[in-house]
Amino acid sequence: MRGRFSVFTIGELARRTGLSVKTIRFYSDEGLLPPTDRTHAGYRLYDAAALARLELVRTLRELGIGLADVEGVLASAQSVSALAAKHVEVLDEQIRVLRLRRAVLRAVAKRKSELDEVKLMNRLASMPDEERKRLVDEFWHEVSEGLDVNSEFYARMRSAKPELPDDPSPEQLEAWLEFAELVQDSDFRRLIRGMGEEQARRRDAGEDTDARNRAQQEHWCGWIERAEDALGAGLEPASPQGRQLADDVVHVSLGEGDTDGPEFRTRLAELIGSGADPRAERYWQLLAVINGWPPIPSRNAAAQWIVAAIRASAA
Repeated sequence: MRGRFSVFTIGELARRTGLSVKTIRFYSDEGLLPPTDRTHAGYRLYDAAALARLELVRTLRELGIGLADVEGVLASAQSVSALAAKHVEVLDEQIRVLRLRRAVLRAVAKRKSELDEVKLMNRLASMPDEERKRLVDEFWHEVSEGLDVNSEFYARMRSAKPELPDDPSPEQLEAWLEFAELVQDSDFRRLIRGMGEEQARRRDAGEDTDARNRAQQEHWCGWIERAEDALGAGLEPASPQGRQLADDVVHVSLGEGDTDGPEFRTRLAELIGSGADPRAERYWQLLAVINGWPPIPSRNAAAQWIVAAIRASAA
């Protein structure tokens, strides 16, 4: 039956390759593994070349390549390397989609989300880059529309956009989901708009708010470091160190026509307190994760200590 060269039955091919007889018969019926010969009873026989061909078919199928593409390789319609390159692109897209789904499911499990929120998070995770940027533009437009505010400052805020890489990490995807929810949160939008309204009110009253903001920003890091040192030492905001820091903040923040006193200090504490809201800090921390910037450490506790020190000094 085997003549001058070795031939194998389907059963023997199954034992050599680990594939089932049913699978090998299917490949043969589909034309991927034509028999080399047949017995007198009509049973299919295969030679060593067919065995090597079957090994190639199995490898390509294990890599997830479809039957049509496998047939193209076997017929030399396309090279194995060209097929591999094409399949890598398909796998990359599948991996990207799976990572998006994993990020959504992680967030769902963490937040114990209901169905409507799950649908929203899935939509946010699948947003294209341009839609992400438009979401941020809409946020800053809403919180500043119609207000006389520092246009240069708001332009800088608008320019920082979420830029997810082509192959984002799970942390970046989860940060984007949280960021997207934050900028759509009505309470957060009211908070940021309230800060702009206060700035516009002061500008309408003739105050040089831009100069005051620049002065505060110039000293802010130093104030934060002093507050962190005080926190580390277990000092209360009403301590002498707190009073001294409050006086320094007030001195820098006094504008033309301002008078230091309880009323000014109370108003200043409210103004700085709104900017020290943890959600405002979280906005930039999430953007840093999304864009791969250096991590932004939390300074909120120190900022709140400064606000408490100013309030204590007003009393």
